[in-house]
Amino acid sequence: MQASACTAIALTSMAHAQQASSIQINNDTSDSLPSTTVAPIVVTASRSNAELGITPQTVEIISENQIQNQLDISSNSSDVLSNLLPSYTPSRSKMNGSGETLRGRTPLIMIDGVPQSNPLRPTGREAHSIDFSMVERVEVIHGANASNGMGATGGVINIITKKPYYGKTNQHLSVQVTAPTEKTDSENLNYKASYGINGAGEKIDYLLSLSYEDQGQYLDAKGRAIGVDNTQGDLMDSQAYDVLAKLGYQIDDNQHIQASVNRYQIKNKNTYTSVAGDRDKGIPTTSEKKTPPGEAPHNDVWTSSIRYENYDLAGMQLDAMVFNQEFEGLFGATDSNTFQDPKIAPEGTLYDQSRAKTSKIGSKVSLTKDDLLNSRLKLTAGFDTVYDQSKQDLYLTNRTYVPLSKYTSYSPFIQAEAKVTDNLTLHGGARKEIGTLDTESYRTVARYNNVLVKGGKLDFDENLYNAGIVYSPIDNTTVFANYSEGYSMPDVGRALRSIKKPGLSIENLKQLKPILTKNIETGVRLNQEDTNFELSLFQSSSDFGDRSKYDAKTDAFLMSREKTRIRGLETSISQKIDNHALKLAYSHIEGKYDSNDDGNLDKNLNGLNVGPNRLIASWGTKWTDNLSTYLQANHAFKRNFDGQNLDFGGYTLVDASVAYKLPKGTASLAVSNLLDKDYITYYSQSALANNDRYFAGRGRTVTLGYSVDF
Repeated sequence: MQASACTAIALTSMAHAQQASSIQINNDTSDSLPSTTVAPIVVTASRSNAELGITPQTVEIISENQIQNQLDISSNSSDVLSNLLPSYTPSRSKMNGSGETLRGRTPLIMIDGVPQSNPLRPTGREAHSIDFSMVERVEVIHGANASNGMGATGGVINIITKKPYYGKTNQHLSVQVTAPTEKTDSENLNYKASYGINGAGEKIDYLLSLSYEDQGQYLDAKGRAIGVDNTQGDLMDSQAYDVLAKLGYQIDDNQHIQASVNRYQIKNKNTYTSVAGDRDKGIPTTSEKKTPPGEAPHNDVWTSSIRYENYDLAGMQLDAMVFNQEFEGLFGATDSNTFQDPKIAPEGTLYDQSRAKTSKIGSKVSLTKDDLLNSRLKLTAGFDTVYDQSKQDLYLTNRTYVPLSKYTSYSPFIQAEAKVTDNLTLHGGARKEIGTLDTESYRTVARYNNVLVKGGKLDFDENLYNAGIVYSPIDNTTVFANYSEGYSMPDVGRALRSIKKPGLSIENLKQLKPILTKNIETGVRLNQEDTNFELSLFQSSSDFGDRSKYDAKTDAFLMSREKTRIRGLETSISQKIDNHALKLAYSHIEGKYDSNDDGNLDKNLNGLNVGPNRLIASWGTKWTDNLSTYLQANHAFKRNFDGQNLDFGGYTLVDASVAYKLPKGTASLAVSNLLDKDYITYYSQSALANNDRYFAGRGRTVTLGYSVDF
């Protein structure tokens, strides 16, 4: 590739702008209209620079315009994803997102290719590792995928941060205030501010972005204080900040190197204590103004990387990165049965809180040659490494909850894309996962009999394959089919912390066997100038899967290794009519598991493992050069779960926003839950029968915002 890095970045940025499926409400919509003159959109998460629209599986690009539309309505990153992806579980609106899945399985979440998910000891906190005001676009690969290594059994969500603009220095400032319509006072207001500066010269490019948010008490549609999740952590009554810094150097026309650091923290203010509801009577969990025990729950995340790109290394493109992620998640204090120890305090009086810590160091290298066989064959080869060490302790009593576990992985891979004819393209590849899990000896907590578990090493060696076909029988229409395999470790923490039987060692624990997920997908795409349609059918299966279940006796979530299968379909259609952009998307999903190890899939997966069937509709309009509006509706269909007392009643939520360009800057007004729907969240209805977490959804809120570029 002979183009300079500057040109490549500019073309990519232009291409991203073309992908907006709804009209941008804060900027000129002319940039978001379809065009045939720009470069194709490249999906970096594919690892082979696959072009959007000709991939053999469902891939979606969430543009910066779409992200901004959602941020005008809600600053919650889980809301952004669930409002745009019907196969993503409805947001819990909590700091912990356990149960938020993609196509019924856990996705691998990354920031600029750096994994944020922590498969050894998942905490459900990975969706809250960056402020989305820092984000340029999000790449979503649906379905099991091994291209980025361990953890992508449900797909890949690659969060791409903003890049410097070449030329003069650019600055951006935005402020927001959010208030409920039921009752407004200083305790239930939310405030947010963000600032960014970037620029690039002939050699140096830089970016600095800052954000701060202070959230108050949430109210439901009846004006009641929504229950705070004192144990798992909450977005309500919290403070968060984010600092993103980038510094790049253009070595020559073909070489660029960049260092990037992101520091994100969200921490509860510990102002409220939850008051149990009554599930049987339909009374939701609420909150009272009272300081809960222990220290405030928090997420503390450092993500850093150094990336080197060479666009013409002997006619090939080299992409190399080294990265580090440091994560600490502190959960709230509780007198859970699991934490009791008569040697420390009388039964039922001991409060403790768990803390998960993970440190990842790794590298990703890929080399692409795209002009083989008269440009009909593209090959990408690469080699990834990761060293992941995780542990979980009981913070107040300094006890080991999950021992220090170290996972080392070396993974070579190769991907091929062959254009057999102008209408037929074949895709295929293989990846080898060579891993070692090394765990220290430890004793379980008193609730699990204080047994000694001998540490040791487990070696893993898995070959993972993918193959796909894309065929275009007529212009603007393609059909595709794909088979891919995903690889992940089970939740090592849940497996190790609940061992009761003495005399066991790490080396003979069947529960630690890796999860291999097989994904089959077929579909059709229609892409006209103003119309886009896609339909896909999928199935993912694991012979020895990882199902989450809640144990009421210990107030803990346990892991169950069972055969699982998930089937479903996704479809979407978008239409542009003059200055109106319409989109309709639907997801249907069914999950089964083998409850008695007889080989038959006899039980339905509940809401802790799969999302509901969902329909999402949106309408964006640019009425004048200055005035734009956006309207969206989300409907989650009712569902039952085999008499598990977890039936889901369904609900519909509507949001709207309006933006107006001022002589300087843009003002916006957004209303979330426009119809003030009174409802219980999907998680609280369908994931666990629990009075302490029977949470209502947030009632109608109004957000007033102002942003300016200068």
